[in-house]
This record gives sequence, C-alpha cells and structure tokens, in this order.
Amino acid sequence: MQTVLDWGVSILTILYALLLMAYRYWFAKLKVFTPTEALMEKGPTNFTVIIPARNEALNIKACLESILAQAYSPSYIEIIVIDDFSQDDTAFIVKAMAANNENIRLLSLADYFDPNEMNSFKKKAIEKAVSIAKGDWIVTTDADCIVPNTWLQLYNEFIQIHQPVFVAAPVMFIKEQGILNEFQVLDFLALQGITAAAVGAGKHSMSNGANLAFEKSAFIAVGGYQGVDHIASGDDMFLMHKMKVTLSNRIGYLFHPGAIVLTKAMTTWKDFIMQRIRWSSKARYYDDNSIFWVLVLVYAYNASLLFLLLSGNYKSLLIALAFKTFFELFFLDPVATFFKMPTALRFFVLYQPLHIAYTLVAGLFGQVKTYTWKGRKVK
Repeated sequence: MQTVLDWGVSILTILYALLLMAYRYWFAKLKVFTPTEALMEKGPTNFTVIIPARNEALNIKACLESILAQAYSPSYIEIIVIDDFSQDDTAFIVKAMAANNENIRLLSLADYFDPNEMNSFKKKAIEKAVSIAKGDWIVTTDADCIVPNTWLQLYNEFIQIHQPVFVAAPVMFIKEQGILNEFQVLDFLALQGITAAAVGAGKHSMSNGANLAFEKSAFIAVGGYQGVDHIASGDDMFLMHKMKVTLSNRIGYLFHPGAIVLTKAMTTWKDFIMQRIRWSSKARYYDDNSIFWVLVLVYAYNASLLFLLLSGNYKSLLIALAFKTFFELFFLDPVATFFKMPTALRFFVLYQPLHIAYTLVAGLFGQVKTYTWKGRKVK
C-alpha cells in the first residue's frame, strides 16, 4: 500500500512540476505593454467604471478619489457605484461625492430587485449598471481598491492597438504587517502569476473582477450573465469564458505595472477562509475544462501530501515538499519581480503546511458548504 502511495505522489509531483514549468515559460514570454501612438487609429475610448459596493463606507471614498485622479480625460469617464443593500454609510458617502462631481452616479440595487429572490447580487448589480452605462467600454473594480492614475490611459491604448473585446489586468494585495497578510500576498502572487501566464498564452479563462474591462456591445452579444446568473460567484471568469468561445477569442491581458490595481487583503483568518471558499465554490460550474483539470491536479497533489503525513511516511513527504517548494519558487520568482515584491518569498517554505491545509479546506467546503460573505449567507 505504501509503495502505491509513493508512486501516486511521484506521478502527481511530476505533473505538478510540469504545470508550473509551463506557467513559468508562458509568464516569461509576456512583454510589458508598450503603447505605440502610430498604431492608434480611433479617438479616446469612452469608459464606464462600475463599482458594486456592499458595506464599504471605510473604503469607497479612497477608491473613487483614485479614479477621479486619472491622467485620462474626465470627459471620457463615467463612474457608476451600485449600492448592494449596504447597512452602513456607503450610499451616503457616494451621494455626497456625486453632488460635487458629475462623473459619479449612484444606483441602489434595492430599487430594482428583491434580495430574497437573488443569489448572485454582484452579477445583477453589474448587469443593471451596464444597461444604463454611457461608455462603449466597461471597466470593473471593487470598492476596496485603489487604482493607479495611468489605469484608464493604459486600457485605452491597449484597446486601440489590440482591438479586443475583453481585457484582464493585474491585481495585488496591499502589503501590510502580520502573518495573515504575508501569507495572502504569497498566495495571491501565485494566482495572479498563473492568470497572467495562462491568459497571455490563450490557455485559461482567468481574471479578477477588481481589474478587468469589456466592450459593452460584446457583453450584450453574449447575453451578459445569462446561464450563469444563478451562481453566486464568478462574475469575472464566467463572462470572460463566454466571450472567449463566442467572439473569436479576442481576449487580452494588460501586462504593465502601471495597470496594477491594489486591493485590501482579509483582516481575519475567518474572512480569508470564507473568501477562498467563495472563490472555489464556482469550480464545479466551469465550462473551461483546462481550468477544471488544473484544479483537480492541484487538489489531488495537496491531498496526497496529507495522506503521506497520515501514513507516517515522513521521508517521502519531505522529498515531495522539497520538490513542491522548488518548482513553486521557480515559477514565483519572476512574478514577484513584476509586482515589485521580491522579499515576499523570503518565508515561503514556512508557509507550505498552511498553504496545503487551506487548499484542502477551501476546495472541499467550496463544493458542499453554504458560506457567509459580507454579512450574507450564500449558497
């Protein structure tokens, strides 16, 4: 039995290593986007920035101020904040800012929907905002994000040059003190590195709703979130996949440090686990088989390490962990450099047991458990 387990772990280790080597190869092929004015034929893009917000009174002002500070002309920017049944002063703060800036518009989800008849609040919020948006292109971000002042300018130049229908872009957690924050930064570096590598290579439909853009007409053409609007999470990746398979794979990745959107990490372990359960809950709905089988491999590999531990085969466990750590660091090194976080990898090996445990817990409960997110129970 032990020999069978050792062989199983060995095979999974090889497959996992090959996967990480592929991601490293695709990431290395990415070139930082360089605008070329000679190739831009159209005028400036009209953007509508959509921000779904629930109980974000502590963050929404800073988020809006960062958007208002864009180097891009405000004449081509519309901002729509959709209040998602907030129980704090989110709507009041947005309304006060809108009174002093005509670019900001506040919508209330409560004016259009019954919360007892919904499961995917964010998708409904985005769909409603898109339906009244004036911009030809929609850009989404979250209310706890800070965007760089080159954000929309880079989007405009990328759209003009490459003519996509959907653009994914980088996101990173704000670096703060503490073990929880440090662990989340490490974990998110891996997720963002895989996203950049896979999207850049045209392999997976991966993106993050904190920083993506899509053509309004393309959103309408694929029916918005129709067919996936019963799923609580996945407003970003499901839409991306629909556009990829329907609209000739006109998907782009804005690989530029001036496009990195910063967002806050979770401040408690409970919130962190709930966030990851929310992310993993959409896995069983993926139509993108490449993502599904990658998730199966990652979960099976981490589970095999747990089996080695429970069986008392510590020698094989240490060997597998050594290989796992080496190939993960091999992949993460250039990713950390791009995000200007080279020191984030200094305690990487110490977080391996925690990473394995959370991967197994979040992966399991994401498929079988109702979770709580922002004070709301979600199926």
